[in-house]
Amino acid sequence: MAENKISKEKVGSYRWTICALLFVGTTINYIDRQVLGILAPLLQSEINWTESEYGWIVTAFQVTYAVGFLVFGWFIDKYGTKIGYGVSITIWSIAAMSHALAKTPFGFGAARAGLGFGEAGSFPASIKTIAEWFPQRERALAIGIFNSGTNIGALTAPIVVPWLTMMYGWQSAFIMTGAIGFLWLIGWILIYEKPEQKKRLSSAELTYIQSDKQETSTIKIPWVQLLKYRQTWTFIVGKFLTDPIWWFYLFWLPKFLNKTYGLTITELGLPLVVIYLMISVGSIGGGWLSSLFIRQGTAVMKSRELVMLLCGTCVLPIIIASQASNLWLAVILIGLAAASHQGFAANLYALIPDMLPKRAVGSVTGLGGVAGSISGVLFSIFVGYILEWTGSYILPFLVAAPSYLIALGIIHLLAKNVKPVDL
Repeated sequence: MAENKISKEKVGSYRWTICALLFVGTTINYIDRQVLGILAPLLQSEINWTESEYGWIVTAFQVTYAVGFLVFGWFIDKYGTKIGYGVSITIWSIAAMSHALAKTPFGFGAARAGLGFGEAGSFPASIKTIAEWFPQRERALAIGIFNSGTNIGALTAPIVVPWLTMMYGWQSAFIMTGAIGFLWLIGWILIYEKPEQKKRLSSAELTYIQSDKQETSTIKIPWVQLLKYRQTWTFIVGKFLTDPIWWFYLFWLPKFLNKTYGLTITELGLPLVVIYLMISVGSIGGGWLSSLFIRQGTAVMKSRELVMLLCGTCVLPIIIASQASNLWLAVILIGLAAASHQGFAANLYALIPDMLPKRAVGSVTGLGGVAGSISGVLFSIFVGYILEWTGSYILPFLVAAPSYLIALGIIHLLAKNVKPVDL
């Protein structure tokens, strides 16, 4: 093909600058999201909330996250990624800082609700940006790279938040981390444009980016029409069955380590750093591996499914994590499962621009996000009450183990013998 004749030197690499910008935005997103989980053991004693009340605080985030996904999916497809992401990070940064004003479980729930709504715009904007800036064979890798920002953010929080809390009080942790988003917003406004509008982009790189079949229509596609396609449901089902497990790791992992192994807020740092370093490897590695398969000639869908199968299999040992007598055995098992989630997710997100028009990417990402948030809400309520009634993490880990292979089986059946939607 013509694009294969262009050397890397001639093609250029400005698209990776855009990917780096998305990576930093995602990192900030997850720093803000993780602060409450890190402070949960401390705030539980200070605010005196119950396990079920904490479950409802988490639920408040997930409910508005679901609504936000739907709203921002439509908003980004209509007004573009530049405006959409800018509005999103403005809302979530203000909400993140507002946690410092909370004094009751209801106050924290209200702040989490605002955070959830704003943060929901990040992934539809990022996935649509990848679809605009990368050819098909690089998308999973690019998604894996920017999505690894979730792990770097979750890794940074256990280091920064305890220090801020010890030095200036827990309110400062919310204020300082929330304010970072406004710095990123300045860079986003100055740097981001669509490829065809970016003056610093070489003609060779623009040709490479647009080397896949180009869409000629810009007409927005209604949600009802998108729901008629099996291609849309592959993503919705995947998110519905796997997102709750990620929410569980994100919101309950510090509490699990505190309850099971007695780790204090200052002792949580190293285990969480190890887990999120493993997750970063899984996120980038999962995207890199499917991109490698595609470059070697394997069909796109088969490449995605092979990596998702590997990731789903690696989650299975999580069953024994809740009963591990050794802290570091539990850390390795959880790290492996969470890393596999991110590798699975990188390929699941890549299926959207693989199978649907770019002009539908934001909306479909939003629909899948709604499905994942709804199941996350149900799972959070379930976990909160299970822990209050039994005090044991066995059942949540037991549910997590087979979820990815079940999701992959349904995705395979839905995507079997279907072609990319051509509207």
